[in-house]
Amino acid sequence: MNGAAGRPPRPAADIAVTGLGLVTPGGIGTAASWRTVCAGRPAAAPDPALPPGPTGITCRVPGFDGEALLGGRRAHRLDRFTQFALVAAAEAVADAGLDPKHWDGARVAVVLGCADGGPETVEAQHQVLLREGPTRVSPLLLPMQLPNMLAGQTAIELGATGPNLVVATACASGATAIGTARDLLLLDRCDIALAGGSEAMITPLVMAGFAQMGALSRHADDPARASRPFDADRDGFVAAEGSGVLVLERAGDARARGARARARLVGHGATADAHHMTSPHPTGAGAEAALRAALADAGATPEDVRHVNAHGTSTRLNDLVEAQVLSRVLPHAPLVTSTKGVTGHLLGAAGAVEAAFTVLSVEHALVPPTAGLTTLDPKIHIEAATAAVPLDIPLAVSNSFGFGGQNAVLAFAAA
Repeated sequence: MNGAAGRPPRPAADIAVTGLGLVTPGGIGTAASWRTVCAGRPAAAPDPALPPGPTGITCRVPGFDGEALLGGRRAHRLDRFTQFALVAAAEAVADAGLDPKHWDGARVAVVLGCADGGPETVEAQHQVLLREGPTRVSPLLLPMQLPNMLAGQTAIELGATGPNLVVATACASGATAIGTARDLLLLDRCDIALAGGSEAMITPLVMAGFAQMGALSRHADDPARASRPFDADRDGFVAAEGSGVLVLERAGDARARGARARARLVGHGATADAHHMTSPHPTGAGAEAALRAALADAGATPEDVRHVNAHGTSTRLNDLVEAQVLSRVLPHAPLVTSTKGVTGHLLGAAGAVEAAFTVLSVEHALVPPTAGLTTLDPKIHIEAATAAVPLDIPLAVSNSFGFGGQNAVLAFAAA
């Protein structure tokens, strides 16, 4: 191990994670989501809003009522993906002990990721267009569905007037947003950053597209085990929805105001495969480069890593390639989990939600199980957690990969 007490050295500019907010298929709120993930209770179930079969198995946020949480008038003007983000951001800010009424909004950045924006609004308004004509289309169509409104509406809600942007790197979007927010803090462009992702892509058209690609699990007969990362019988992912938001601050600033740090964000690696629009590089070259870059950024060696929150989508090719990368870069076999066995694949929000779970693993010294994994693929050589495992975690990494060959890896250390 590097550093004192078996801990990687502290970078000169330490970034503290001082707040978390989660809206996931595991529950509304960080505590509920974490309990469900640690219990290994899969959220996948038949979706009554979709046709039966592969497109009809999803992981929805249970009991989400935007009107109750945000107010009826406000909720009606927001697509579901933005509603999720506002609820998660409010929790994260409160968890960090911050009050937007008293902060300097010009020094608060909002950096969020999503893969699609608001397809639910687009599909609904397209039906209005076909049935009733263009004069009946809502004037809120664009403000509701544009991806940038994710950060814009969050800034409006919280009075954050600093850097404000949405990043789109497919299923790596949430992780890319967190890495970008870290860069803004290190460059002194802000003092506080709300970073993460949100997604609500479970619509008939989007799901049909995934099904036509062969990306979805066909285990309609056993929805609870349809998402089975790294399993020999995996055959595709289960689409999910939700949001994860982290509050990031320079560690010195957090200490000065007496804030608790749940963990430290110490490294970020981002690369592109430049290979194929949907398939990963066959050797995982881009993913490996991102992982090595995150470790170098953290000032850590591969041996320092004790836990990996894997991308682990439950697809044949992606799980195999990721596992091969982990075996090459981390041959000491740190404990690996994919929380997608519980939550399904949150697409553009996955990296943010899984970063939050990685922070919680570091903070609570606990690795959640990989739900759905019963028989490890014999071609995969990793140490996968199939039950919750208590483990001291000085350093953990969270992997996120997306269509277009976009890779993002985050490294978190104990506070």
